[in-house]
Amino acid sequence: MEHTMPNISLSKRTNLLDFDTYEYELQEVRRPELFREMFPYSEVPKVAYNYRHVPMNMPENIYITDTSFRDGQQSRAPYTTAQIVELYKKLHRLGGKNGIIRQTEFFVYSKSDRDALEECMALGYDFPEITTWIRANRKDFELVRGIGVKETGILVSCSDHHIFNKMGLDRRQALDKYLGIVKECISAGLRPRCHFEDITRADFYGFVVPFAIELRKLSEESGVPIKIRACDTMGYGIPYPGAALPRSVSGIIYGLQHYAGFPSEMLEWHGHNDFYKGVTNAATAWLYGAGAVNCSLLGIGERTGNVPLEAMVFEYASLKGTLNGMDTTVITEIADYIVNETNYDLPAMTPFVGKSFNVTRAGIHADGLMKDEEIYNIFDTAKLLNRPPLVSVSASSGLAGIACWINNYYKLTGERCVDKRDPAVAEIKEWVDREYDGGRVTVISDDELEALTAKYLPEIARR
Repeated sequence: MEHTMPNISLSKRTNLLDFDTYEYELQEVRRPELFREMFPYSEVPKVAYNYRHVPMNMPENIYITDTSFRDGQQSRAPYTTAQIVELYKKLHRLGGKNGIIRQTEFFVYSKSDRDALEECMALGYDFPEITTWIRANRKDFELVRGIGVKETGILVSCSDHHIFNKMGLDRRQALDKYLGIVKECISAGLRPRCHFEDITRADFYGFVVPFAIELRKLSEESGVPIKIRACDTMGYGIPYPGAALPRSVSGIIYGLQHYAGFPSEMLEWHGHNDFYKGVTNAATAWLYGAGAVNCSLLGIGERTGNVPLEAMVFEYASLKGTLNGMDTTVITEIADYIVNETNYDLPAMTPFVGKSFNVTRAGIHADGLMKDEEIYNIFDTAKLLNRPPLVSVSASSGLAGIACWINNYYKLTGERCVDKRDPAVAEIKEWVDREYDGGRVTVISDDELEALTAKYLPEIARR
């Protein structure tokens, strides 16, 4: 008699035999499960451990997706149509010919958003692919039916905070509602992307996995790929190995793969930065099997913001060892455009894009920078971001800081460089010292230093 193995199957991911004795089914509860021991609300949320370690499993191909024109607009004045089109063009250039920035999603509620979507689609770019976002209701669905996109995100809230306390449903009602709108999307020829909102406070085995299993079955029956976007809506995700669900980032990604059967290319992470873990959580999602991480330009988004897209560009290069065709100099163009065209107040210390991110003020640092910029610069920022390292002249800059400012500002190299022992540098330092002896507390501006250079080093200022 032939021996059967009903609970053992060959994993396409690991090429090993998986032994699964249990398929998770929806667990109805009379009262919402809010994980009060972990989230007491009147106290700081607790990081609990169950010491379950899951294997790292970074996909061969990982991608970045963008939500600047959706989540990125929820915390600021809306972009104009022209601004969205220009930023979309820059995203296309940044992502490069290999489309590492794979998709970008649009709101479709205002005329300005719909106009921008149409103008961006008319450009004919393969990447970033334009997608949309809707709530799980028929009114929203009608907005994207026939608009020309191939994929739409659907908000499917997963925690009992949302199911019971926001929507007034039970878990079965929520699941049935979500499946209904997903089926409508498929019937209309759209690929659904299900946004599992608040997944880091959701009952993972009692709702998340059973819901994901139903989506997988629906995908297999229809032949239409269905994505899951795991949304760390409140930034509760934890990257530490052995952390317990529902907060464990690695546990969430592993569970969606292993228990719900979703491959890496159908899994995406969407994080927020409420506890300063946005970038680390996104990288962890990649490392443990998510095919994409969702970001916004400059991290602009709800509350503390989304995962900064520019951060994940460099995280990608760090993990994969290559930029894979991405043009990182466009990051500087994007930051300048958003600041200058939309009056966005970009904090000066913001990594990669802030005004001060590669500016040193200490004189001893400036001296080292003049001898070898690698001593105090994170990488070749002139090459990768079109932003050479700078110094800011203040009371502590000294002769070295002033000379370094002149050389960098006027792009002097080799024999053209001004030495800190130049008498003209000493003259400028004397002026700076008098300013601070008189009670000044602010740094010396570029305009002031330009005027001083013109006075004491006119041959350089004229170049």
